[in-house]
Amino acid sequence: MNMEPTPLRHDWQLPEIQALFAKPFNDLLFEAQTVHRQHFAPNQVQISRLLSIKTGACPEDCKYCPQSARYHTGLETEQLLEVEKVLTEARAAKAAGASRFCMGAAWRHPRERDMPYVLKMVREVKAMGMETCMTLGMLSAEQAQALAEAGLDYYNHNLDTSPDFYGEIISTRNYQDRLDTLAQVRQAGMKVCSGGILGMGEQPKDRAELLRQLANMEAHPESVPINMLVKVPGTPMAGQPDLDPLEFVRAIAVARILMPKSHVRLSAGRENMTDELQALCFFAGANSIFYGCKLLTTANPRENDDMRLFERLGIVPEGAAPTHLEDLQPAPAASDALFYDAAQ
Repeated sequence: MNMEPTPLRHDWQLPEIQALFAKPFNDLLFEAQTVHRQHFAPNQVQISRLLSIKTGACPEDCKYCPQSARYHTGLETEQLLEVEKVLTEARAAKAAGASRFCMGAAWRHPRERDMPYVLKMVREVKAMGMETCMTLGMLSAEQAQALAEAGLDYYNHNLDTSPDFYGEIISTRNYQDRLDTLAQVRQAGMKVCSGGILGMGEQPKDRAELLRQLANMEAHPESVPINMLVKVPGTPMAGQPDLDPLEFVRAIAVARILMPKSHVRLSAGRENMTDELQALCFFAGANSIFYGCKLLTTANPRENDDMRLFERLGIVPEGAAPTHLEDLQPAPAASDALFYDAAQ
């Protein structure tokens, strides 16, 4: 097996990526696993915990999202959480084995009156020794700089899909708005978390183009969440046909090949994935998950389910080397209802 490091590229052409998607399944996964082993420990997965610090009533019209104020999904809205409540959740997440704590707010963009509280959350969670990540919507250059100075490690802002398909999903902001926010994040010196959602009715070409957009950035996103659409009743996407699970695995594998040093995160939709499908995703190069009882407003596998699967697969959390399930037991969740998946 050739273990020479795969050079990073930022000049991928669409036909090249489509050719990767078209490879025989076993050949594609073999290539992805080969690339993965050049840059990561093959049997480690990064564990992140995700908390909604402000839920619902979002003015955007993203058709997949139950947090949009435009759709009736039965979601209870919440105002910005008190800082101490956020810190309580962060302590529980750390005790449960999470190395990164992600905080998300259903905003179009942060309001200036909320920034002091958000910045305090970042500083206090960072002081616990955890990596920090936030997703707050669009950012100005000044807001990005303030978050960076507070110690924020990662900022999540997904492209969601290809530029051509984007208008079918969202009308309240355009693709360039998303690219501009990512540029502000980079300029401020933070790491980028950006990916997309599969199964929204896009064509295979759109999946290839989404990954091309990410891989051809001046610097690859350090974290690339790949989501399977969660079809929430009340949203326009509730009736979408299921995506072929093997097409989802192909997208994970292609993301790994295009962005060899990025953490590829198996994100929303895991609750509906079999253990066998998740195992294929890990083999294809996924090496990060959200860990907790709830993501966004949808279910996620419970912590013990994840740990049992990890034990069956011989996987351990990044930064730890326990070998038995009893070494990986999480602390009791402080509040299941607060955990969510900012990747969507």
